Amino acid sequence: MSKQKKSNSRLVYSTEAGRLCPQCQRPVAGCVCGNSRPAATGDGIVRLQRESKGRGGKVVTLIKGLPLAGAELQALASELKKKCGTGGALKGDTVEIQGDRRDLLKQELENRGYTVRLSGG
Repeated sequence: MSKQKKSNSRLVYSTEAGRLCPQCQRPVAGCVCGNSRPAATGDGIVRLQRESKGRGGKVVTLIKGLPLAGAELQALASELKKKCGTGGALKGDTVEIQGDRRDLLKQELENRGYTVRLSGG
């Protein structure tokens, strides 16, 4: 049997260069795409989750699945923190807002045109 290379396969990791960019197929350190790389949009649904695990009993609201990246995500996080009147943080692509503010955040994100679902406890 002859082995045929699949036309839709692509190299994801190389032992020579490490992780490769999905768009330009260059090592991530030498990527030419830069900031124009699209954000991971997932299924298009923004999920609000209440979590207190690992925070000494303090509750935070996690916002996951926002189709934004970089400065846009940071600006939205800042506006949401101001709207809630609380602190928070941006960790990776997840926005953390202090306190259980899911109802207020759901209403605000829906006003901005996002599809929002409550998930978790």
